[in-house]
Amino acid sequence: MISAAALLSGCATLSGGLALNQHEAPPPPPAPYYLRAKLDDPFAAIEQATRRLGATRQAPSSVGASDLWGRTIERFEFAQCNDFPKAEAWAKWFAERPEYMERVMTRARPWLYDIVTEIERRDLPGELALLPVVESAYDPFAYSHGRAAGTWQFVAATARSHGIEINDHYDGRRDVYVATRAALGYLKQLNQRFDGDWNLALAAYNGGQGRVGRAIARNQRAKRPTDWQSLALPRETKAYIPKLHGLACLFQQAETYGLNVPRWPYEPLVARVALPGPTDVVMFASQLGLTMDELLALNPGLNRHLTSPTGPHHLIVPVELSAKAERLVETWPEAGFVRYSRVRVASGDTLSTLAQRHDTTTEALKAHNGLKGDLIRVGQTLEIPTAVAATKASDYTDRYEELAGLQARLIPAKRIDHRVRPGESLWVIARRYRVSIDDLKRWNNLGQTHLIRPGQRLSVVLEPEAGPASVTAGATRYVVQTGDSLWAIARRHRIPLAELLEHNNLTPETVLQPGQTLRLGSSTSSAE
Repeated sequence: MISAAALLSGCATLSGGLALNQHEAPPPPPAPYYLRAKLDDPFAAIEQATRRLGATRQAPSSVGASDLWGRTIERFEFAQCNDFPKAEAWAKWFAERPEYMERVMTRARPWLYDIVTEIERRDLPGELALLPVVESAYDPFAYSHGRAAGTWQFVAATARSHGIEINDHYDGRRDVYVATRAALGYLKQLNQRFDGDWNLALAAYNGGQGRVGRAIARNQRAKRPTDWQSLALPRETKAYIPKLHGLACLFQQAETYGLNVPRWPYEPLVARVALPGPTDVVMFASQLGLTMDELLALNPGLNRHLTSPTGPHHLIVPVELSAKAERLVETWPEAGFVRYSRVRVASGDTLSTLAQRHDTTTEALKAHNGLKGDLIRVGQTLEIPTAVAATKASDYTDRYEELAGLQARLIPAKRIDHRVRPGESLWVIARRYRVSIDDLKRWNNLGQTHLIRPGQRLSVVLEPEAGPASVTAGATRYVVQTGDSLWAIARRHRIPLAELLEHNNLTPETVLQPGQTLRLGSSTSSAE
């Protein structure tokens, strides 16, 4: 019997790859971040909203071009469903797990119309609408062992090269609307580079276009075939392509596999609302009638309660609320939008002190004012975002805290509240957490010569060292040895320090004792 972790699973790629023959069954993909961290499913609220919205629409009587999945299946082009045992194995694997498929398709429902519309606009094959199932099980909070994030699983460098913004306020890899356009554009580019071969394009999307290009060149020099199965590619990549083929075959031959393909009207469930600039989304969503978990489920790219000072400025809302949201944009009080004011730099001002004073970041100030460095001069005029009116913001205190709590729990980057101890310097603290001194200064709005004092609290952002299924196989507990530190133990067992602290109810200041036993993970993570 498959575990609950597997039924709700979804991540970037399968670790270790597959070595399937006709008689082997694929292993389940690892569980997503939120489940591994023992959190509630962040999609529960949006699933309820989806069902509520969907209940008002009449579904087509049969699967066909008039419904969303039927229209998608009609665009299938390259799926190989015969004489491909590995694809058949995956099709069967998914078919035998209807609960898993129902959950994944429910998550996909808010986004599928937009994805299919973009696929049609770019004249791409319909199988690509299933790629987020392979990548993340349509989980925008998925974070892989390779530090890829979001529904389409972009690593930061690739994301930025395709126009996706990533900063302290916002990670566009988790913004399904933005990431969809970047991913489909990238896939079309890869398909053109590899002469229309979608299997090679998929291999490049998973393993890197340089790696695939070099593998092709090696085979050409050796006068060998250059189809994807003949190339020397990572096992993970060789497993990735059959999985998508198998999913496509499952939908294309639904009756054969016993899949109940849902009949959804070909119409949107969500809409994108353009905002005039940096916006307090807590205020806006509250006036719109959205709860904070619905806000985050529809706008998972947000890291804070403000849209990024440097953009993009939009909000995804249920389509039924889009007209109200547009009217709200037109009539919204100025306190709800973060307006920029002009200030003259005074003696002693630095970018970090100005950022701290006006509740923004040094990066935002530099970007908005066209600054290439950190130096500013007395008398210089800068544009700085004005703070939201305190009297207005105080009306939403509980919602701010609720959103911040959801973001802290669901977004893989963990913020640790470190209390400075006597004798500690920024160098010591940075070394302890394996972060840079510059990052410590940026996270805490500290100047270049700023001194810290005992008792002061500093925010430290910890990125996961590895993604789901990163705990050493079979290891659930560890006995502390002489000389061990929390960081060393976390690194040795390939788990985020924040998780080690959480599993053992520890703080970063905890002093370990030889012989002490630590839990390395939950029961779900050890089973992956």
